[in-house]
Amino acid sequence: MRTARGPFRSLVNFNYRLWAAGAFVSNVGTWMQRVAQDWLVLTQLTHHSASAVGVVMSLQFGPQLLLLPWTGYAADHLEKRRLLMVTQAAMGILALALGVLTIAHLVHLWHVYLFAFLFGCASAFDAPVRQTFVTELVGDADLSNAVALNSTSFNSARMLGPAVAGFCIAAVGTGWAFLVNGLSFGAVLCSLNLLRVRELHVSERAVRAPGGLVEGFRYVWRREDLRVIVVMLFLIGTFGLNFPIFISTMAVSVFHLGAERYGLLSSSMAVGTVIGALLAARRERPYFRHLRTSAAVFGAGCLLAASMPDYRLFAAALVIVGIAALTFTNGTNTFMQLSTEPAMRGRVMAIRLALALGTTPIGAPIVGRIADSAGPRWALALGGLSGLLAALVALWQ
Repeated sequence: MRTARGPFRSLVNFNYRLWAAGAFVSNVGTWMQRVAQDWLVLTQLTHHSASAVGVVMSLQFGPQLLLLPWTGYAADHLEKRRLLMVTQAAMGILALALGVLTIAHLVHLWHVYLFAFLFGCASAFDAPVRQTFVTELVGDADLSNAVALNSTSFNSARMLGPAVAGFCIAAVGTGWAFLVNGLSFGAVLCSLNLLRVRELHVSERAVRAPGGLVEGFRYVWRREDLRVIVVMLFLIGTFGLNFPIFISTMAVSVFHLGAERYGLLSSSMAVGTVIGALLAARRERPYFRHLRTSAAVFGAGCLLAASMPDYRLFAAALVIVGIAALTFTNGTNTFMQLSTEPAMRGRVMAIRLALALGTTPIGAPIVGRIADSAGPRWALALGGLSGLLAALVALWQ
């Protein structure tokens, strides 16, 4: 019987505490790399080219869609803990290699493109199994809370990582941020090795059968609630969740900021996402109305941010956007996991991630081109319209 209550109840579980600690260290490194990578492309390898940043995003998140049948299949059929060890080690090695190239002044734009694609391939296999692995750590009873705490950890790191990256870039150079990220994956590998395996709530594995790769698509399509969420995720994931482009181009082209303040802008959005994650942790589970409302607030927040006259007000608007974005993405995560059969969760979550992240190859180049031609404010406004349209889809349903 579960006795723990409150927004931090999942931390009573030893395995979850260990996992959360390792994940936080790695998340700080991940956010350092994201900021450093965008800064490297935007200011050192190109002349403020938002289109180039869009290409990097396409290559990094495109594998979520490209490898969708196999990533979901792997999450449902392979042992999650061992698969996570492989994917985390692969991403750590890639980050270290990019860091060495950058520090040695040998890096070129095509290197960043290549590493973004390889990192995206490893992440495509890592993301669905990492999200469904939470169930094995805490069980279904505390799944909603654990997912929310995962988001709190990820976005707390988002407050720290970009700021640290900004000062690191200014002090010693971009390549060192990549090296720190590569080393940070060691924390997750240590936590996975130290887990109490006997205490894991091992999920039922899917039966290997012909047609298993497409069964996830059929399952989602038969469910009206999941179909509507899929459409909402497509709209916001394609045109709204392009903040590496939004924030970097607003910082460089509109407000003319240096690396330190650029990092602080990314951290300011993380303030909102942490608030949203803590609010989500207090709820037993999300309801569909939360998705509809958060989509509308996300759209309105993006439009507000696009109109801000200086970077301080822009940072304040990003806090609102962060709360709404986290509430929406976290809500779709928990809603889809709790309403899906355990044997199908890996494939359903892979579909969710493909739509939230894998549609970037469609949206990022469009958003980047708009930022280059019409200006970053118009690109951000397009993201706002995607949120409002998603809210209208939910109202129609």
